[in-house]
Amino acid sequence: MKCIFLSDAHLKSGRDRGYWDVMRFLDALGAEKLERLFIAGDFFDFWFGRRDRVYPDFEPVIDRLMRLRDAGAQIGLCEGNHDFFLEDYFAGIQGITVYRESAVVDLEGRKTLVAHGDLVDRENRGYLLLRKILRSGLFYRMQRNLPLRVLWTLARISSSTSRELYPQKEEELVGKMRAFAKERFNEGFDSVILGHSHKPLLEECVIAGRRKIFATLGDWMRHNSYLCCRDGVFSLLYYKAE
Repeated sequence: MKCIFLSDAHLKSGRDRGYWDVMRFLDALGAEKLERLFIAGDFFDFWFGRRDRVYPDFEPVIDRLMRLRDAGAQIGLCEGNHDFFLEDYFAGIQGITVYRESAVVDLEGRKTLVAHGDLVDRENRGYLLLRKILRSGLFYRMQRNLPLRVLWTLARISSSTSRELYPQKEEELVGKMRAFAKERFNEGFDSVILGHSHKPLLEECVIAGRRKIFATLGDWMRHNSYLCCRDGVFSLLYYKAE
């Protein structure tokens, strides 16, 4: 079995180099036997879409995801702090599952938690308030009635605001994520895989005789990093475009 995890591509425009790195990587995955692909949030730098319409620059990369799905891969999309309301577009598409907060999956007998990770730090009240507002029923109904061009402009603004409210250093955030993972290990999880920190990291430890995995996935803005689980073995890898 082969499973790939990635996060924080922050796709915006086909004019960006990172966008095409992601496209080439997805094309490369299509040539392999891939059982699962998990995208742990912030795949898109902003997202508001409707069942019949998405931001035009996102159509090619969504097409790549559909090709992977058609080739037999199960695809999981965790919402991040930049891309949410994903269900409006992806709900009902067979082979693709949207997780609003986290996914709990069995990975070859290992109980695994996959999430974006933006809810780990409960002390950042400004961000948590913004998150609650943006995901509220009132905001949802408002964005459903706005013209799409206006909506996409607002999405860019909310994307920038989210960054300003989360200025933490990577190491500080990873430290909180590591503590979060240890709590989940004590609850019986074997693996905790998170995005959001933009720092690629893979750690292993043994608790009560059982191997535990903690990973943060990095990003596709600086690192082009991703996690691969093949036959129960985890590897942190980096994609280099030809």
